[in-house]
Amino acid sequence: MRTFDLTPLYRSAIGFDRLAQMLNDAQRGDAQPSYPPYNIELVSEDQYRIVMALAGFNRSEIDITSERDTLLVVGRKQRDGVERTYLHRGIAARDFEQRFQLANHVKVTGASFDNGMLTIELVREVPEALKPRKIAIDGVEASNVAAIEQRQAA
Repeated sequence: MRTFDLTPLYRSAIGFDRLAQMLNDAQRGDAQPSYPPYNIELVSEDQYRIVMALAGFNRSEIDITSERDTLLVVGRKQRDGVERTYLHRGIAARDFEQRFQLANHVKVTGASFDNGMLTIELVREVPEALKPRKIAIDGVEASNVAAIEQRQAA
């Protein structure tokens, strides 16, 4: 009983196809790769931080791309051409591609790489037109109503 039929959602919801597709992908078990390890932090109400552990990589081997609602972090390890014989290999240092789905109005504000840790800063910037706003009833603001009522009582 782990599967859900999302067909009714596709039929009756217009413009929510991205949400339905994300639910469908999650249901199928398309798991995100576990390499490289990363944390997602909530810094403040509208600020986030992604921290990725990239041991063995340098800045030139990492590419960060933000396009619409997707953040893509790609690491391509440059081969040095030296043959090595490992007795134990615990540092993976392999190529990777990690995708993050960004919510509406989330923008990447910066990235830094220090001591093998990649930090990506994100912020949610809701446009003024989409923020909730107070609607005056009969063109009278609530604070004006209180002032008028106080004047009438006096």
